[in-house]
Amino acid sequence: MTSTRGRLLVAAPPLNDPNFERAVVLMLTHDADGAFGLVISRPTEVDSVGDEAALDDWITHTSTPSVFFEGGPVQQNSIIGLARFDDGEERSWTSEVGGGLHTVDLNSDATNATECSALRLFVGYSGWGAAQLDGELAEEHWYVLDAQRDDAFDSTPETLWRRVLERDPVHRNWVRNFPDDPSLN
Repeated sequence: MTSTRGRLLVAAPPLNDPNFERAVVLMLTHDADGAFGLVISRPTEVDSVGDEAALDDWITHTSTPSVFFEGGPVQQNSIIGLARFDDGEERSWTSEVGGGLHTVDLNSDATNATECSALRLFVGYSGWGAAQLDGELAEEHWYVLDAQRDDAFDSTPETLWRRVLERDPVHRNWVRNFPDDPSLN
């Protein structure tokens, strides 16, 4: 097993799973017990939860687009904060996940959000059991690519799948010719 922690999983077409079709997943953990990541390419249209004022205070500080993102199909009733800080200092209300990224304790004081240089909120997450992701990688359902510093906070996440593949020399040429809607090919 080679860990994908801190890297991107980019869905190989056609994945035939609506949860992950053309998805870009930032991997937060990957070890013998399983894997955990966040889909960083799926913004929702939801910018408020109404009955959870504390979360609304957090979302007002999120990176553009300032909406909740679909983190994945697991535990859709949970919300995970992901942040980056420019000063590199540890904070008691975060947990480092690597690559300068931290998960955020959204139960902490929402004024902490002002310390984030970049912030996203994800509904649900993507998870794999022990060796499950390794099997999907062996079956070539995913491309594993290096993450760049701003990928998780990209301002046009809907086009991230194509742009991530275009920056990789192995995939650059074919993705440029890959239609946005393969059924029209």
